[in-house]
Amino acid sequence: MMSPLAVLALLALATSAHGFAVSVDAHEKQCFFEDVKSGTKMGLTFQVADGGFLDIDVTITGPDEKEVYAGRRESDGKYTFSAHMDGRYKYCFSNEMSSVTNKLVVFSMYVEGQEGIKDTLGDEAEIHDNLHEMIQELAEQVVTVRREQEYMVIRERTHRMINDSTNSRVVYWAFFEALILVLMSVGQVYYLHRFFEVRHTV
Repeated sequence: MMSPLAVLALLALATSAHGFAVSVDAHEKQCFFEDVKSGTKMGLTFQVADGGFLDIDVTITGPDEKEVYAGRRESDGKYTFSAHMDGRYKYCFSNEMSSVTNKLVVFSMYVEGQEGIKDTLGDEAEIHDNLHEMIQELAEQVVTVRREQEYMVIRERTHRMINDSTNSRVVYWAFFEALILVLMSVGQVYYLHRFFEVRHTV
């Protein structure tokens, strides 16, 4: 079993994850913010679930207004990085390239708290360095697995929405074709009936 010391350290390494779904209108830009300290590991997982060609422009900007990441017309993606300085980091989804279509973006933001280990453990942190390293590796692996699971859930939802939409279109088209076929059959019967109709001359 894991010792109480290990449990405390693992809790100190807990990652906060925020999941959102946002509709980005045409010519619009939606931004979200995270205040973090230098060295904190951060991540963004996103996928365009609906709208147009399922693409969006994505940017991550640091407190110094420098772009940490920039992606153009992306359908989905994952990006992780370490904060290079203290301050507010900005995540933006831009649909400014679209003139008509709104985009639905499903995304999760991660902020991994590496701080607080020594504060929680006090002087014992220096004695159990190897244990700390193992716990850190374990925590990172758990976070990675959770990210992958959430990413797969997002992809599954998107594919299900696409399949449902395609299925609905196929059903409507089949109903339309059946209606046209019935109307044409009725029209042909009526035409043949009129063609062979015996006309009496008075």
